[in-house]
Amino acid sequence: MRRSRPKERIIWEGLTITSAGSNGKAVARHEGLVVFVNGAVPGDVVDVRVHRKKKNHAEATAIRLVTPSPDRVEPFCKHFGVCGGCKWQDLSYPMQLHYKQQQVVDDLTRLGGLELPEVTPIMPSKGLTHYRNKLEYSFCNSRWFTQEEVDARTEVEDRNALGFHIPMRFDRVLDISECHLQPAPSDAIRNFFREHARQHGLTFYDQREHVGFLRTLLIRTTTTGECMVLLALGHEDAEARERVLEALTKAFPDLTSVLWTINPKKNDTIHDLDIHVFHGRDHLVEELPDGPDGRPLKFRIGPKTFFQTNPQQTIAMYQLVRDLAGLTGEENVYDLYCGAGSITLYLAGLAKHITGVELVPESVADAQVNAELNDITNVDFVAGDMKKVFDAAFVARHGKPDVVITDPPRAGMDEPVVRHLLELDPERIIYVSCNPATQARDLSILNERYRIDFVQPVDMFPHTYHVENVVRLVRR
Repeated sequence: MRRSRPKERIIWEGLTITSAGSNGKAVARHEGLVVFVNGAVPGDVVDVRVHRKKKNHAEATAIRLVTPSPDRVEPFCKHFGVCGGCKWQDLSYPMQLHYKQQQVVDDLTRLGGLELPEVTPIMPSKGLTHYRNKLEYSFCNSRWFTQEEVDARTEVEDRNALGFHIPMRFDRVLDISECHLQPAPSDAIRNFFREHARQHGLTFYDQREHVGFLRTLLIRTTTTGECMVLLALGHEDAEARERVLEALTKAFPDLTSVLWTINPKKNDTIHDLDIHVFHGRDHLVEELPDGPDGRPLKFRIGPKTFFQTNPQQTIAMYQLVRDLAGLTGEENVYDLYCGAGSITLYLAGLAKHITGVELVPESVADAQVNAELNDITNVDFVAGDMKKVFDAAFVARHGKPDVVITDPPRAGMDEPVVRHLLELDPERIIYVSCNPATQARDLSILNERYRIDFVQPVDMFPHTYHVENVVRLVRR
């Protein structure tokens, strides 16, 4: 049997990183090729190892830092570079904002072919660490070993991990001892579960064989100090379950909500699972200031509820949306992809009536509860497929909109939905997006009848390449 020839090891020396490209990868050039580089920041001069070379581009990893960029900073997390999250920790925050703003402009002009007004400077995040209100961890019986551990060649007795999946490796989890994304008591709760499992010999989940007791851990927090813990188990063991949750509530007596579920499926989603209460309430209550009549808005958040994960920045973004909507109290408003109704309720005090539309029935139920919780009566919520819901009967029932707010998922709006918007012909459309590339695609269709008169990038996720963008369109 003939052996295949080993791949040639290609090293390019002294590449200057000139910018940041799609998905946050650093960009350089070499002999006419665009080179996407992992492990470098703009301004660095690096030697790289090429692992993929195409006709007009190459992909590489930095193996030696020749000259550091003036914009390079020391990462603050011990897991940086392995975890896969917070990939821009080594880039100064002002430059993170610069490249996020540039991404928005490039996507809208190059992908969408759109003519833009002067783009407002990106809105920086109010908090740079501990800004998330939700994290999900995985238990795994086959943890990822760092390069330092591999080089040390020492025998590892404990192969269990509680942390985050390694990018592109569904079956490997990095054991996390600290995380700077979520406020206390998140770190302490995660480390409690790991130590309890070790002391009591509880099995961690096997991602390939789909066996094991401890599977996933969800922690949610609020700005008002409430905290929810949801433990998902691979199978039932009532004695072990009671013991670990009893120990948790004893160690953390101030927890608002302690929940559990059994997940026998081959995926980690919880939306189709029954959730059981072990301690406290089955939900948290979050508050956002500056609601109708100046009152704080309250939101009931269950384990399955979608809610923006950076609450402080969410407040600033919702205030922006409210200002851009230009409501006088006489307008009929549609809020598309409304989720649990957060934007709907935030605008309700300034509109004549708002109709929220959402695909997920559970989210619509949450939205209705939140309206009642805040004594807001000039709203309706409708569950339905956005591609089908905007028929003549819908418009006759809810009225023709003067203003439309749309905040779709990363995939953007389906083209039939965009076409429906053109038929609805509102005076203004406020488009909130977590993916400027798909936003650009949708705006290029709306450009037939609308012009863009305001663009505001928003940084919701510091130290990542992700960026939100808010656009106002006015009828031509």
